[in-house]
Amino acid sequence: MATPSPQRRWQAHCPNCGAPVEFASAASASAVCSYCRSTLLRDGDTLRKIGTSAELFEDYSPLQIGAAGRYAGASFVVVGRLQMAYADGSWNEWHILFDANADQPPRSGWLAEDNGSFVVSFEAPLTERAPDPATLRPAGMQFLAGSAWQVASIVDATIAAAQGELPHPPRMASSYPIVDLRNTQNEVGTLEYGDPSQPTWSVGRAVALADLSLTGLREASGATLQSKAIPCPNCGASLEPKLETTQSIVCAQCQSVVDISQGAGSDLAAYRQTNGTPPQIPLGTTGLLAVSGGTPKEWQVVGYMERCDLPETAEDEQTFWREYLLFNRMEGFCFLVDTEDGWSIVRPMTGAPSVSGSGVVSYQDKPFKKKWTYTAKVTYVLGEFYWRVKREERALVRDFEWRNGNRLELLSSEQTGNEVTWSHGRAVEAAEVRRFFSLPEDQMPALARDVSSGMDQGKIIRNFIIALVVLVVIVALVKACSSDDCQRYKDTYGESSAEYQQCKRSSRGSGVGYVGSSGGSYGGYSSGGGGHK
Repeated sequence: MATPSPQRRWQAHCPNCGAPVEFASAASASAVCSYCRSTLLRDGDTLRKIGTSAELFEDYSPLQIGAAGRYAGASFVVVGRLQMAYADGSWNEWHILFDANADQPPRSGWLAEDNGSFVVSFEAPLTERAPDPATLRPAGMQFLAGSAWQVASIVDATIAAAQGELPHPPRMASSYPIVDLRNTQNEVGTLEYGDPSQPTWSVGRAVALADLSLTGLREASGATLQSKAIPCPNCGASLEPKLETTQSIVCAQCQSVVDISQGAGSDLAAYRQTNGTPPQIPLGTTGLLAVSGGTPKEWQVVGYMERCDLPETAEDEQTFWREYLLFNRMEGFCFLVDTEDGWSIVRPMTGAPSVSGSGVVSYQDKPFKKKWTYTAKVTYVLGEFYWRVKREERALVRDFEWRNGNRLELLSSEQTGNEVTWSHGRAVEAAEVRRFFSLPEDQMPALARDVSSGMDQGKIIRNFIIALVVLVVIVALVKACSSDDCQRYKDTYGESSAEYQQCKRSSRGSGVGYVGSSGGSYGGYSSGGGGHK
């Protein structure tokens, strides 16, 4: 595909260094000089310096200025970029310029990162008064621009760096609220309060980079950054991130979790963690998965996380599970989740489901019934993550499910701080997991210890009755003498199982009970960071 040519260009010289600065659109208000990083404002036929942009930090994105593509039948070129930063991470917003036609001038939009995926959005007029961000709450409802929205996140963000041509002068080094909203039409709305008197409103939809017919992408964006090796602050071992987007990395030698979001030149924050269980799918393993249907794509395991729920009373059992973070250069990130109920593949959603009734939400015209509500805690991590992994990160989780014969689809809502994220996915059989990643056949018993995957209803009832009888007996034994709090995991899965080992490492034993009585996340999002807005 040929790179589309703008209808008209305008060029002037940077007043700071004299380098040429070119505008592809007459509607663009400012640009950043590529030589001296001066932030320039168009003032008639001249440029005026209004500040200086910080130096861009390298990231994993395959996008770059000059890349071209098509969206909704129209050609566009990437002409600018904002790098946004907030307390728990960072994201890119790429300014894209569409071709002009006989009816209208060039159209300006944004291609932005969204929790490891991408969204194309357009600024729109807001006829009513924007809400005060101080009055908004995560998961709350807000009627705006003729639609009902769910508040997904409220963050104070800063433009960390800027590049190229921009529709508005960037407010460098000035923190301001950004509110992210989602609706049932799979749209994402954003209120940016850079100018409190006139907040910017935009609406967008999720896209896959592979569907944009992109050309001129950056090459080898996922290359190992061995030249940027960082010493571990705890043991001195070399930390070598594989993805340039990495915010947290785990030291392979001492298992410390290190925050590298500020780069090698800063004081690195880190915390030690107790050793966990080696993942059944090793870090770096690559497999072919059709995450949301369609053609299978190549996904690589880049992170591994162990989590548990926090029982509300001493009588409730504790549940343990594992999540694998998978990465694809053009698709972003998704999660492969291993729980007592089976395996599932999930990824964060752009929109939000609608409430259909008590304990029921609707998504894609399917009713999902609530199964569990609980607090989840991160207990152990390995590898790299696109958000800052915090010690014992906690999230309020609500799990929902929809069944049709042997098909099981999952929805999960996770709230951490001022951010709520919905994930959608499907259950998969252990045999599929082994096939995805070409794992050895002798590993199948460990993968398939929960081969029912919650789909055989008769077996579930039989297991429930058996477990209930066993529960009564075990409770009596517990009262009579001291025993291993993790005995049910040992009896069910074996002494070397991930469930039993996680339970033994937990600060609180599981108590006793039947399998599946107290949650077990469908996963998909386990921290408060990592994405657009």
